[in-house]
Amino acid sequence: MNDESAARQRIDKWLWAARFFKTRSLAAAAVDGGKARWNGQTVKPAREVKPGDEIDIVAGELRWTVIVRGLNGQRRPAPEARLLYEETAESVARRLRQEEIRRLAPTPGADLKGRPTKKSGRLIRGFNE
Repeated sequence: MNDESAARQRIDKWLWAARFFKTRSLAAAAVDGGKARWNGQTVKPAREVKPGDEIDIVAGELRWTVIVRGLNGQRRPAPEARLLYEETAESVARRLRQEEIRRLAPTPGADLKGRPTKKSGRLIRGFNE
């Protein structure tokens, strides 16, 4: 393997190693679905990234804009994975703003867990009928 190819890595593998997605197949699906953009362009999972590239990532409600700072072929613990990228200042501000909005105005039903009780079920049926 030559030095130039050692300084590059597939974007799906990098997203997995940097811990943005739990599995490599989820990372590949996100790239295919346009949820991860390389330098502002939609790409395929085989696109190679190198240090200095900018990647926009959308995972659920969270959105990051990061600069690739390192490559790692293996998935390492979170503190080591954070060394692979640097989040832009605008991305940090946007994420903090989103977290504050979620904290102040939670989505309706976010506090509901599990199945409704018998009493709740009767109330729901009574409301719907």
